[in-house]
Amino acid sequence: MLRSLLREPLVHFLLLGTALFALDAWLRPPPDSAGGGEIVVGEARIRNLAQNFRRTWQRPPTRAELDGLVQDYIREEVLYREALALGLDRDDTIIRRRLRQKMEFVSDEAAALAAPTDKELADYLAAHPDQFQVAPRATFSQVYLDPQRRAKTLDGDAKRLIDALNAGGSAKPEKLSDSLLLLEPHYEDVTKPVVSRLFGDKFAEALFEQPVGRWVGPIASGYGVHLVRLDSMTPGGTAALEEVRPLVQREWANVRRKELREALYDKLRAKYNVTVKLPETVPPEAPKP
Repeated sequence: MLRSLLREPLVHFLLLGTALFALDAWLRPPPDSAGGGEIVVGEARIRNLAQNFRRTWQRPPTRAELDGLVQDYIREEVLYREALALGLDRDDTIIRRRLRQKMEFVSDEAAALAAPTDKELADYLAAHPDQFQVAPRATFSQVYLDPQRRAKTLDGDAKRLIDALNAGGSAKPEKLSDSLLLLEPHYEDVTKPVVSRLFGDKFAEALFEQPVGRWVGPIASGYGVHLVRLDSMTPGGTAALEEVRPLVQREWANVRRKELREALYDKLRAKYNVTVKLPETVPPEAPKP
């Protein structure tokens, strides 16, 4: 029971939120709502200033630099408190947006604490198979025939070469192919999208429908026509979890983060009675340029 309770996102949020607010209260005493008041720069704050300096400059601050950091912090604190006392934070779009981001950051950090189990990842993969498809792969050889060079003999040449290649013997595909520097005579374990990029979509569709182990053709491409031998083909489909675990885990985490953010908002929203007063007349839409 306790273990399942600790896995609840809302529990994560409450624990993390409590820790963050406690840390902020420790490092930054709350300002006097009317301005003024006492400012205490404690050891924890000074250590924090020194650590930030070290991260930036890759060395600890000198005593003079640390004194300057403390004085700059005091200046910031004084002006921050006085700005709050004057209400300068109210109705400021940038401040409102930043505070919203910080609240969402709290829920996002809580979501990051929840590590998925193998079952949760497997269930997510099963529920979203289209997101994790593996493309078919093929190993094949090809002989290019130039339609312009063989304008009158193309069909006969294709049949003669296919018969010679399937008969075995000394016929070498790379010696029979017309010259085309852009293409290789053999391709090893390439995906269907790669074949489409090299030869065109129609060629790729035809290639993956051919029988394995025999020369066939001609098959048209953007270059001309080809005789092809499909040596092996691995069908596509939904990947196994171990093949795409990092991708599934990333997508699962994104979904959990969104769910927790919405759960947090719904819980906070329930604390307020909201009244929306629409204007009697709605301004017309601006004309499109």
